[in-house]
Amino acid sequence: MKKGIITVVSIITVFTLIGWVLSNNKKENQAKTAIVAQGTGNAAVRTAVISKTASALDFSANGNFLPAQQLTFTAENSGRITKIFVDEGSRVSKGQLLATIDAETLTADLQAAEAAYETAVKDQQRYESSFKTGGVTQQQLDQAKLNTRNALTRLQQAKIKTGDANIKAPFNGIINKRFIEQGAYVSPGTQLFQLVDVSKLKLAVTVNESQVANLKTGDKVRIKSNVFPDKNFEGKISFIAPLADNSLNFPVEIEVSNNSGNELRAGMYGTAVFEFPQQAPVITVPRTAFVGSVSSNKVYVVEDGNIARERNVIAGRVNGDQVEILEGLKEGETVVTSGQINLTDGAKVEAIQ
Repeated sequence: MKKGIITVVSIITVFTLIGWVLSNNKKENQAKTAIVAQGTGNAAVRTAVISKTASALDFSANGNFLPAQQLTFTAENSGRITKIFVDEGSRVSKGQLLATIDAETLTADLQAAEAAYETAVKDQQRYESSFKTGGVTQQQLDQAKLNTRNALTRLQQAKIKTGDANIKAPFNGIINKRFIEQGAYVSPGTQLFQLVDVSKLKLAVTVNESQVANLKTGDKVRIKSNVFPDKNFEGKISFIAPLADNSLNFPVEIEVSNNSGNELRAGMYGTAVFEFPQQAPVITVPRTAFVGSVSSNKVYVVEDGNIARERNVIAGRVNGDQVEILEGLKEGETVVTSGQINLTDGAKVEAIQ
C-alpha cells in the first residue's frame, strides 16, 4: 500500500510540474504578443525610420559545367567495322576519319546507280532528237526526262550511303566513349562514338526574378571553379530562359572559354559571379514592413507621433531582407515593421524596442 501511495504522489507531482510549465509558457507568450502597451492603451509595434541606401546588385550562383558540344553518333548503314583509327581520349578534328565500315555492297550499288544514270541521260538525248523530227510524242519525252531525274536521285543517295561508310568527326573534340570494336557488325542506329568538345563549356545556373531582371544576353560574367580556386575564367551569358521553372527560378546558361590546357571538365561545379556598377541610393524598407507579404504593396506609416496610417506603395527589387520602394514613401518617414496584424487604419501605436 505504501508503494501505491508513493506512485500516486509521483503522478500528482509530475502533472503539477507540467501545469506550471504550461502556465509559465502561456504568460511568456502573452507578454511577447501583447498588443497593448502598459499604461497607455496604444498598440505596441516595432518601427523603422526610412532612409536611402545604396543597393548592391552583385550576386553569385552555383551550377554545373556542360560541354558546348556533345554528340553520340550512330551508324547509318549495315556492315562490318573494318578499321578504327581512334580510341577513347583521342583528340580529333572536324572531318577526321574515325572508322570505316565494309562498303563492298554499297560500292556495287553506287556503280549500278552510275550506270543507270548514264543510260537514262543517253535515252533522254535520243528522245529529244526524235521529238524534233516527230519520232516520239511529248509524253514519251517527258517520261524520259522523269527517268533521268529519278536515276540522278538514286545516284545521289548511293553516294551519300557510300560516304557514310567512312565515319568522320562532325566537329573538333575528344572521344569520350567508343562503343565499337574492329570486326564488329553494325546496323543503322548502332552507337559508334561519343564526341565531346570542352574547348568551350556552358555553366548552367538558376537565378530568381529580381536577379534575372538585371541580366541580358552578352553580359560578361566572372567564373570560379571549386577545383581551381586560384584561377579566374571569363564567361558570357548565352541564354536566359523566358519562362521560370517549377521553383520560380530562371535557368541561365553562360558560355565559358576553357584555358589552353582544357582544365575545366564537363560535370564539374562552378560559380558565376555577377557584378554590377555601384547603384544610386534608393529608399528601402524591411521586408517585414509589408502587410501580409511584399505582393500586398501595403505598409503602415506612423504619423503625428503615434497614429498608424495604411499606405499603398509600389515595391521594386527585393535584396535579402530589404525591399526597394519605387513610390509611396519618403525618406525620414517611419514604418511599422512588426505588429501590423493587430492594426487598422488610424489606430494609435506605441513603439517598443
